[in-house]
Formats: sequence, C-alpha cells, structure tokens
Amino acid sequence: MTKDEGMGRVAIVTDSAADLPPDLVARHEITVVPLHVSFAEMSFEDGVGITSGDFLALLRSSPHLPTTAQPSSELFETVYRRLALDHDAVISVHISSKLSGTVESAQVAATAVAETVPVFVIDSFNASLALGFQAILAAELSAAGLLAATIAERLRGNVGAYELAFFPETLEFLRRGGRVKKAQAFVGSALSLKPILRIEEGQIVPHERTRTRSRAVSGLFEFAQSIEGPIQIGILHTGDESEARALLALVQPLTPHTPVTVAHLGSVLLSHLGPGAMGIAVHAER
Repeated sequence: MTKDEGMGRVAIVTDSAADLPPDLVARHEITVVPLHVSFAEMSFEDGVGITSGDFLALLRSSPHLPTTAQPSSELFETVYRRLALDHDAVISVHISSKLSGTVESAQVAATAVAETVPVFVIDSFNASLALGFQAILAAELSAAGLLAATIAERLRGNVGAYELAFFPETLEFLRRGGRVKKAQAFVGSALSLKPILRIEEGQIVPHERTRTRSRAVSGLFEFAQSIEGPIQIGILHTGDESEARALLALVQPLTPHTPVTVAHLGSVLLSHLGPGAMGIAVHAER
C-alpha cells in the first residue's frame, strides 16, 4: 500500500550539480546525490571523493579530459528507500535532462519504489545554483507544510523563473566535451574569447561575446541587472575570492533583503568549463 502522497513529511533530494554550499544543504535538510567524475582510470563522487582545490589542480595538470556520469538508478533507489523510513513523499529535483541523464536515473528509481513511497522527479531544465535554488524552494515549501504534489506542481510551473549565465576561461573544455552544439559561432578561431553563455530551455546557448575577463565579469552583472524582479542571486567561482567579492558588491543591491549566495563551481560543471570559469544564477519573481 502506497503512502498518502499529500500527508506527512516531504523529503527534498537534488544532485551535486546544484553546487549548493554545505551550510545551505544542512539548513534546508536537502539530500544531495553525487554525480561521478573520472580522470583516466581515477573515478570519484562529486563533492565526496576529492576537494575542489585538488580537482582544480588535476584539471590544470592532467592531459586527460575529465568525464562525468549521472548517479545510477540503484543509488537513487537506495536514497529513496532510506528517506521513506521517516518521510511520506520525496521531491527529487535535478540537473537539466538535456545536459545529463540524472533525471532518467531518478525516474527509474522512482518507479521501483512507487509501492513504498511516492517520488516526484522534477527536471529543473537548469544547472548549478539555478538548480540549487529550486531545491531550496522545494525545501521551504515542504517546511511550510505544503503537499508533495503541490510542491511538484509549483516547481514544474516555475522552471522559467531561474536563470544561469557563465563564462569559461577558454571554450576548449566545452568544445572537447561536445557541450556547445548551439554555440558553435563561439568556437573554432574564437577560443581565446571570454564569451558569456547561458542556459536556455535546459541547454547551453550563447549570450554575449566578450574579449576580456573583466568585461565578462561586468557582463555577468549586466545579465543579473537585466532580469526583472530578482529575489535570489548566486555567484559561482573557482577560487578567486577577490573577483567574487567585487561581483558581490555590484549585485547585492539587486536583492537588498536577501543575502547573495557565493559558492564554488562543483567538479561536474568544472569538467565541462575548465579552471577560471565564473557564473551567476538568478531566481526571479515570475
């Protein structure tokens, strides 16, 4: 007999591509399922088996391009069954299905546990903190006592309220990883540029050509500034705290009553963007 889909505690699950800082994960009681990252014969779980600093060092020194893989459906099933011990439903929100097979793995597991606990799998059509903010909203709605089905409906109807823009130090990693099919105008002889890309309908698309890093950082601010009704902003970086603080000073006035989240880009996205990448996520009132 299945549990009532609307009653009791609702668990929130996301994946490591959400780039949520540990304090936010703990505060909102979010379960994070790690994706896998591999360098040649070395494999580890994102955010678990290696520090971001060590990963960046490998990224800079290894002749091999890292590869990423979604969590297995078996891992998701284990997580869902564990959460079913003290929850009555699960909201599982994940990286865009157009960028990863994570949603598919979660859906397979949700079907496997359907007689034990209802699992609502949500395709965020986004990544990084634009995904993480969706998980936080789900946690806030759960804490407010909303039914799982209602939370799922809210999330699915609100995916367009989240924006993500970023720039790599070089497009080489994206080109080699095949992740810029819709941004080919930026590739080839333009690899020395610092183009700003964004997520649109779950895919990476070009946003603006920039030639210098300082112009690209300014472009991230302008991207956030152009979005009407921002209520939550996140800055993503790979270790340059001074650069992140400078961008923070620019964007914080856009959400004066909500602190801007500053986070490290995780191993999954860094595998495709490379060292030196930077980004900004915005949750807008839509």
